[in-house]
Amino acid sequence: MPTRRLKIPPLTRIMKIFIVELTYLVPLETIDSLLAEHRRFLEAGYASRRLLLSGPRNPRTGGVIVARGESSDEIEHAFTADPFWVNKAAAYRFTEFTPTKFAPCVADWVT
Repeated sequence: MPTRRLKIPPLTRIMKIFIVELTYLVPLETIDSLLAEHRRFLEAGYASRRLLLSGPRNPRTGGVIVARGESSDEIEHAFTADPFWVNKAAAYRFTEFTPTKFAPCVADWVT
C-alpha cells in the first residue's frame, strides 16, 4: 500500500506540544514489515520541523513521538497518514502538554 504524503501547513503560530504514544496491535513481524514506510513518514515530519523525537518503547510494545502542531485535531489528522495507522498496526494516544522548563538546545523548537 503506498504511503500517503504528510500535508502540513507552514509554521506560522505558536505550536502546541504533544506526546504521541503508539501501542502495537499486531505482531512485531508486521511492525517490522511497515517500519521503512513508517520512518519515511517520520522523516517528513522532521523535515517540516513538526517532530522532535521518536523511538520504540522498551520493551518494544509501541513507540513514543514528541510532536508539535496548531491543534490536537491537526496533529491527530497528520498521523492518519502514518503507515502504522493506515494498516491498523498501532493505536495512538495524543497528550498535549505545556513545557514550562526545557534545555536551551530545544528552545528554538519549543518556542
